[in-house]
Amino acid sequence: MSDDHTHVQEFFTARAADWDARFPDDGPAYASAVAELALHEGARVLDAGCGTGRALTPLRTAVGPSGVVLGADLTPAMLEAAVRAGRDRDGLLLLADVAALPLHSESLDAVFAAGLVAHLPQPAQNLRELARVVRPGGTLALFHPIGRAALAARQGRQITPDDLRAEPNLRALLARSGWRMTSYVDEDARFLALSVREG
Repeated sequence: MSDDHTHVQEFFTARAADWDARFPDDGPAYASAVAELALHEGARVLDAGCGTGRALTPLRTAVGPSGVVLGADLTPAMLEAAVRAGRDRDGLLLLADVAALPLHSESLDAVFAAGLVAHLPQPAQNLRELARVVRPGGTLALFHPIGRAALAARQGRQITPDDLRAEPNLRALLARSGWRMTSYVDEDARFLALSVREG
């Protein structure tokens, strides 16, 4: 996507009202990915690019009532859809750009980011911003409820060697951005790359 936030907002605004209806079976994949973050009771976690907030409920379950769950998104219509779905009960919603988060440095234990990485205008810089708000040793989950090949087929395109989500490309990008990849899964049913913030 381009640097132009207007383009990103237009893309998602046009899809916000029926986003959940278009992908009704993603819930178990979200819950499974959140479980792999191994969050503890009382943890502080951000859903970066939260969209309609589909990860907020499993994140709230993972951190319990004493934890903090934040959902940040650039598109007001997506946050409005999250409120209509009642997901604002599971986390505080922020209208915010993940490139400049209104959060203190090292204030979070983890970041969950579903489908976000392909929409980052400056991936290395934007992932550094996510690293800034996470404590050393904290975790990042880059997730998509279907794998790269299935997503490419859905979008009518081919996977190319320069695909940002290909393991070698993503591993190098994360390393340049203050993260160390600890696991990588790319299957038809899901994509999940877990990383730890370097100290």
